[in-house]
Amino acid sequence: MKHKILYIYPSASSFVKNDIAILSKKYNIITNSYSWDKKFFVPFYLLHQFFFLIFNIRSIKNIIISFGGYWSLLPSIIGKLVNTPVFIILNGTDCASIPSLNYGSLRKSLLRTACELSYKYASALLPVSSSLIKTKNTYYSNSKSDETNQGYKYFFPKISTKSIIINNGVDSAFWKRLPYIKKEPKSFISVFSESQFVLKGGDLILKISKKFPDCSFYIVGSKQPILTEEYKNVHFLGKLSPKELKQYYNKSRFHFQLSIFEGFGMALCEAMLCECVPIGSSVNIIPDIIGDTGFILTSRDLYQIEEIVNKALYMDNLEKLGKNARNRIINKFDATIRKGKLMELMEQ
Repeated sequence: MKHKILYIYPSASSFVKNDIAILSKKYNIITNSYSWDKKFFVPFYLLHQFFFLIFNIRSIKNIIISFGGYWSLLPSIIGKLVNTPVFIILNGTDCASIPSLNYGSLRKSLLRTACELSYKYASALLPVSSSLIKTKNTYYSNSKSDETNQGYKYFFPKISTKSIIINNGVDSAFWKRLPYIKKEPKSFISVFSESQFVLKGGDLILKISKKFPDCSFYIVGSKQPILTEEYKNVHFLGKLSPKELKQYYNKSRFHFQLSIFEGFGMALCEAMLCECVPIGSSVNIIPDIIGDTGFILTSRDLYQIEEIVNKALYMDNLEKLGKNARNRIINKFDATIRKGKLMELMEQ
């Protein structure tokens, strides 16, 4: 009989689905999820989750929780009481507080307390990058407050729960160069939602598009916002299926990852697997993902990004850089690497 693993998550993101698919090959996965963004219902969800755990906890081998939050509090405490291992996957927003951008779970007092207690009582924390433990962000500065220090250890220095870094993994068999699609010269792609527009550097992309009117800029995941100016060379594509997104990665020569904070950077890895040359900000794990296969922006400065774009456009080894980018992701962040580490942890 397969052992049971309880997987708890606030929303069914692609990386949650990937983890469940990996673990389902060996374990019987049961899930627990509610619409936690509906704040009025949080007390009812907690009550329902309490009884769910009481009735099921004895038959569960391990509990895995994606993101720290209200949903991780009771499982961490109950798991501690009955000696069931609880692992919390830290993905980014659960380790950050950037009030000037309305970003980060730790900027909200109740949610912050839920995260702190969850991290304290969990068996282990599984950050998707070491920067989520503690990091200093000099790329972005806000005059109203100091938001340079981030990571759960900065906010909760007394927490002694062990951390096991397991990077996210990307499917290199799916995300790949398609031979029948040619790279469009002077084309750039970026992926983010409407709510992430400034967080992911959308405002910078609009500004830089004015400097390079002969370039094409594709923004995936966002509808076109209400703009005071016309940007003829910026194309808002909205949400795309993975297959459609892969085609645009293949069409684009460069990928922008101009994040102010980035837990991991799945879109960056996907684009690099499709041989886009990456241009990223110097925050969190982004420089380690890019390595020597692209360009790093060290400050959120229009002049600096203009210099980088000028240099990138006229390099004669872009094809080689694209291939190197793909190989770097395969060697460091392939889905098989995450699979092996997750399975090993569950066996322990």
